[in-house]
Amino acid sequence: MELFDNFPLWAALAAIFFAQFVKVPIQFIATRRIDWTLITSTGGMPSSHSAAVTALATGVALEVGLASPIFSVATVFAIIVMFDATGVRRHAGEQAIVLNKLVGDFNRFVEETKKWPKMNEQEKVKDLKELLGHKPIEVFFGGLTGIFLTLVLHYFTEIW
Repeated sequence: MELFDNFPLWAALAAIFFAQFVKVPIQFIATRRIDWTLITSTGGMPSSHSAAVTALATGVALEVGLASPIFSVATVFAIIVMFDATGVRRHAGEQAIVLNKLVGDFNRFVEETKKWPKMNEQEKVKDLKELLGHKPIEVFFGGLTGIFLTLVLHYFTEIW
């Protein structure tokens, strides 16, 4: 089946899974806490989006060459995704931090002024997602992860 022979696709998928998984030990080193929810979360080090698109572009380059129009498409796609990860999505995450603080402040105000009996408003309100985007360093290392992982996978597929 041709799908199973699509090296750029499998390299990109492997980069996503690897980048998501490696977030857990990296966060453990930084905070001494294990947080398995990072495997399915957005944001954090390294960027799995950047890893995926650079793995895809690298896989295409290895399969069809740097002069191929499809490599150009994959590269421009990677640039747009990586730019977006540090731009719009990062700013949305920063705004979510402020909104969550406002919600918390409002909830404390309501609790102090009305003294609602036995009601925990904080359990009813879910926090907005604050880790939507990436810092530039996270995108950079996500990109390196994708390229490096694809080169390693290509090497091992060539020797088999």
